[in-house]
Amino acid sequence: MRLRIFTEPQQGATYDTLLRVARATEELGFDAFFRSDHYLKMGDVSGEPGPTDAWITLAALARETSRIRLGTLMTAATFRYPGPLAISVAQVDQMSGGRVDFGVGTGWFEAEHTAYGIPFPALKERFERLEEQLEIITGLWGTPEGETYSFEGAHYRLADSPALPKPVRPGGPPVLIGGTGAKRTPRLAARYAKEYNVPFNRADETKAAYERVRAACEEAGRTEPMVYSAAQVVCCGRDEAEIARRAAAIGREVSELRENGLAGTPGELLDKLGRFAEFGTECVYLQVLDLSDLDHLELLAGEVLAKL
Repeated sequence: MRLRIFTEPQQGATYDTLLRVARATEELGFDAFFRSDHYLKMGDVSGEPGPTDAWITLAALARETSRIRLGTLMTAATFRYPGPLAISVAQVDQMSGGRVDFGVGTGWFEAEHTAYGIPFPALKERFERLEEQLEIITGLWGTPEGETYSFEGAHYRLADSPALPKPVRPGGPPVLIGGTGAKRTPRLAARYAKEYNVPFNRADETKAAYERVRAACEEAGRTEPMVYSAAQVVCCGRDEAEIARRAAAIGREVSELRENGLAGTPGELLDKLGRFAEFGTECVYLQVLDLSDLDHLELLAGEVLAKL
C-alpha cells in the first residue's frame, strides 16, 4: 500500500508552508504530495493569508522536488475551461518530468464560486461539463503530434486544435475520479480513470463504492486494471495525550476521528489500513490538516509507512 500526503491549503497556508510539507513528504519516503483545489476556507478557521492556486502551486513544486508525484484531489471542472486546463496540466507534467496525477471532479462548494465570481450550475450540468472536459482533455493529450483535435458538445466546442503541449507520458497523466455517486461516477471512472478514490468514508462504505466501480468496469468491458484508493483525515500520536493534542489542533474530537478517520496510535492506524487493504485499497491519501506539525509526518513515516 502506498501512502500519500494530502493538504487543504484553503484553510490557511502560504506557498512556503506547502513547500516545507512537500519537501518533508519527499525526504520521509511518502509516495506523493497532493493538494485540494479550493478558493475559500471551510469551517471555523480564518483562512488567512488566503487561497493559493492549485496548479500554480504544483508548477512551483515540480521544480522544487525530484521524486514524489504531484496532484489534485480534486480539480474543479467549474473553475477552468478544458483547453487551458489541458495546457496547464501538461506543462506542469513536463516541468516535473512526468510526475503529475490529474484528479478532477464536478466542483461542489457553491460559496467559493459565489465569492470569486465563478458560475455554479446545477449538479446535472456540472456532471455534463465534467464528462465533456474528460473527453476533451484526454482527447487533446492523446492526439498524435502533427494532427489536430476537434470536439462539439453541449457546453464546449474545439475546432482544429493543435493539441499541444504534450505531457511526458503518452496519453497524458493518470486521471483520478472520486466520489461515492451510485451511477454517473462509476460510469465516468470506468471510462476515463486510472484511479478511483473514495474520500472520507468508513471501510464498509468505501468497499461498497469500489464494488459499484468494479461492476461499471465489467459492464463497460474494461480490461485495464483500476487503482482503488481512499482519503482519510489522519491524527496519529504515540500515546493518548499526543493524539488528543493533535486532534485539538485541528478542531476535532478524538473519538469522532477514530470512528470516521484514521486516528490513534501507529498500531491502530496499521490495523485500520489493513482492513482497507483487505478489499483492494492500494493507496491511501493522508489528509494532514495541521501543516505546521512536521513531527506528525515524521511519526507517520517512521512508525506507519515503514511498517506497511
